[in-house]
Amino acid sequence: MNSNITKKDLNKTMWRSCGCSFSWGYERQGNIAYAYAMIPILKKIYTQKDKMAESLKRHLEFYNVTNQCMTFNLGISAAMEEEASQNSEFDNSAINKTKVAVMGPISGIGDAFFWGTFKIIATAIGTTFALKGSILGPILFFLLYNIPAFAVRIGLMKAGYGFGAKFLAQVGSNGIMGQLLKAATILGLFVVGGMCASLVNLNIIYEISDGANSQTISDLLNQIMPCLSSLLVFALTYWGVIVKKVQPVMMIVIMTMVGIIGAFLGILG
Repeated sequence: MNSNITKKDLNKTMWRSCGCSFSWGYERQGNIAYAYAMIPILKKIYTQKDKMAESLKRHLEFYNVTNQCMTFNLGISAAMEEEASQNSEFDNSAINKTKVAVMGPISGIGDAFFWGTFKIIATAIGTTFALKGSILGPILFFLLYNIPAFAVRIGLMKAGYGFGAKFLAQVGSNGIMGQLLKAATILGLFVVGGMCASLVNLNIIYEISDGANSQTISDLLNQIMPCLSSLLVFALTYWGVIVKKVQPVMMIVIMTMVGIIGAFLGILG
């Protein structure tokens, strides 16, 4: 694969990734920030406006990942977009499916390291000085947290692009893109399923009784299958958005109203 992407292009994308949380939304979370970060790469790859628009639209799908580790995914996407621009037989759907597949593992490692460990250590050190009235408190926190964070961003940007380019070359020579696409789809479904179970919560506190014992409907559903209520919410949302073509924003409004009314009536809690 002949590469037109330079180190300068990768650095531009890396700096743009710093705004990941600035445009976060409930509908597609970090998708706008991801597409914005990809623009320097896409401009270098696609000279035709229709191709550029198609690629931008591709990166506006749902996406969420630990901010500091986002560049690894961006690097892989850059390599795949470059391959797609040079290979007419390349399956463009593999780009988003690979993004989703990598999203879960990277977020698991990134959240545990940056939010669960490193930020706490930096806060503890900074707070120790701040409580003594020293100006070094906030300065140390800022430096101890951000210097490694930017080092990780820079390193993962280069590693992601290098890994993506080499891996695609091997895949192309071995002819296993079909198997890769299938594996990415399966892993992506696992990630989405895990997110539904952990992020979607429906607590139906309405009680049913047989005269001697009583239990909430949520308890009954969890006895049938853990997180069954979350699965039902996901199924109804999928049916509304995909089958009935309800706008996602309208679906959010409907779910909000159901939650408020349900809580007022003592059904949901």
